[in-house]
Amino acid sequence: MSELKVSNLRKEHGKEGPDLVGITTLTSQHYMVPPSGTTKERPENPEAGTLRYNTDTGNLEYFRGGQLGWETIHKKSYNLGGAATSGSIDGTGARAIFSGGYTPAGSPNSCFNNVDALTLATLGNTIDFNNLTASLTGGMTVADSTRCIYAGGRGPLANGTAINEIQYCTFSTQADYVDGGGNLTSTWAYGVGLGDKTRGLIAGKSVPSYVGTVDYITIQSVGQNAQDFGDLHTAKGYCFGMSSSTRGIIAAGLYCCPGVTPKNIEYVNIQTTGSFADFGDLTTGRYEGGSMANGIRGIFAAGYGPNYTNKIDYINMASKGDAVEFGRLTNVAGTGKYAANSPTRGVIGGGYNSGSDPFSTKIDYIELTTLGNSQDFGDFQGFGRRSGNGDGATSNAHGGL
Repeated sequence: MSELKVSNLRKEHGKEGPDLVGITTLTSQHYMVPPSGTTKERPENPEAGTLRYNTDTGNLEYFRGGQLGWETIHKKSYNLGGAATSGSIDGTGARAIFSGGYTPAGSPNSCFNNVDALTLATLGNTIDFNNLTASLTGGMTVADSTRCIYAGGRGPLANGTAINEIQYCTFSTQADYVDGGGNLTSTWAYGVGLGDKTRGLIAGKSVPSYVGTVDYITIQSVGQNAQDFGDLHTAKGYCFGMSSSTRGIIAAGLYCCPGVTPKNIEYVNIQTTGSFADFGDLTTGRYEGGSMANGIRGIFAAGYGPNYTNKIDYINMASKGDAVEFGRLTNVAGTGKYAANSPTRGVIGGGYNSGSDPFSTKIDYIELTTLGNSQDFGDFQGFGRRSGNGDGATSNAHGGL
């Protein structure tokens, strides 16, 4: 056995430094400091497995090779093995899924059961992931790190019937959603879902009428009906919703008479029951946008009120107070946005606007730890779509976990 003592060992581009062949053991009484730098300073075409510290995000990251790009290593310890691409089904990486909605494809405003997915650390188009139990729009999504729940929704818009079914799928496979055997306390559509690692909340709705009811479920319990949690301050639907590990946030929306768009933000402790309390206000009142949170910062993107907007607001989840502007969506303003996130990155896509191409296929992304406008991520598979209420998406790495 030989010993090589170094204070700085560097090999880059295959031209500098020694090759260590075979089993190599590194021991230290102190620690190892990896190379570091900003996102812009990432090396070009490094070897797969290259490890570095990103000073912009405050996280370790490694290069997966070729088009797969860089993967952030979070303290939640996503598996480093395998290629966590949008096409992977091995459960690695932070995965977002986008469930149901409606589109003008085929016939005007037709619902569909397709579910798309992407890996949040990548860039590119979504993959066809699985299917809902029926063609639905306006359902509410909640998730823990392994299971996604799709609750309620309404069928083809010709009859507009809302349902109370609770169905679920698993992030790590591409098996279709299955009926969980339990039901919401009533038929429900165009509300919002949020939750922590064990409990999901389903709040507000506009079909069959505007109500402020809040249900709760245990995400890993199959066959159990939802129970009453409490009430929102105002009966409304089409809200924004997000979570930290302790706190649930619901904002803005649409209520009675019609077209009133409040800008208030409410919060509650997810593991209690009861009514929501005042948090602050959005910069403008609006509804049916996309929302997400990494547990520290909450994001409210796009929506309508009084016009289609591309504005992105944010709040600090642990405090109370008014939202401030984060930036703007680059691709399209509009309603019915799908939104999901990892601890560092959020995606906002799809939706509807009054332009020449009203049903969007575009997906933007933002870095949650910074401020600024979104950038292009990729496109949905096949056709433009609208989530119906801005709540057709979630991830296995959102801020409630």
